[in-house]
Amino acid sequence: MSEHPLATMIKLDPEFMKFLEGGHHLIYGDGALPSKFKLLMALAFDAAHGARDGVRALALQAMKAGATKAEIAETIRVTFQLNGIGSVYTASQALKDMID
Repeated sequence: MSEHPLATMIKLDPEFMKFLEGGHHLIYGDGALPSKFKLLMALAFDAAHGARDGVRALALQAMKAGATKAEIAETIRVTFQLNGIGSVYTASQALKDMID
């Protein structure tokens, strides 16, 4: 994914996109829950919704925030339990060149 996934919206409505960007730290920053857990939750939602690029981006962010491959794997297990096998296929495709 070379282009920002919201590039069109950034061009269409830059003011709105700045608004959304402003809430990013509030949502994903460390708080009562560490950032990596919040990112893993978001990864689970994206896997459940078939958002392959989102799973990949969130996995990278979660790992940068300290998440391990084992934590990502367990996140996918929980996603499977709640959403089914499609989320596993999405995650597998998203992570295929990230996991040794």
